[in-house]
Amino acid sequence: MAPPPSMAVSPLVALIIRIITFICLFISIIVIATNKVTVVSRKTQTEVLFSSFYAYRYMLASGVIGMAYTILQTALTIFTVSTGNRLGGDGFAFLDFFGDKVISYLLATGAAAGFGLTVDLGRDEVVDSVIGSFLQKANVSTSLLFIGFLFSAISSVFSSLSLPKRVD
Repeated sequence: MAPPPSMAVSPLVALIIRIITFICLFISIIVIATNKVTVVSRKTQTEVLFSSFYAYRYMLASGVIGMAYTILQTALTIFTVSTGNRLGGDGFAFLDFFGDKVISYLLATGAAAGFGLTVDLGRDEVVDSVIGSFLQKANVSTSLLFIGFLFSAISSVFSSLSLPKRVD
């Protein structure tokens, strides 16, 4: 009996998905890392940075780790597209599969932490326009991280389709 037909996705499609993931994560990292605001009260000035909040720091860390992994996988996918051969054969297919799963979950939790904190900080009815702009930038960064998660999850599905088929 012949083995079932391969359901693997074209390496070019996988490359495009990884590039979109990288772009979303890169912009998200830039937006959150540059997000700061100066709050002026009657006698003092206080600078509020993203790093003042653990959730935003976690969000940045998950984006950086996700971007580093995406760069590695993009390079491997470029190799596959250019040569037509998968580097490492079937053994790396499992690394792709499990790595994509872990990174997509990491990005999902980073986005969830960012959304949660932004909602909590924005609940106060006394939020002025200065803090509001800080929260809007954080929300943009979180949204881009979430979009990066979605594309990473799509990549994870693609890598599961590339796993070697076992024929018993």
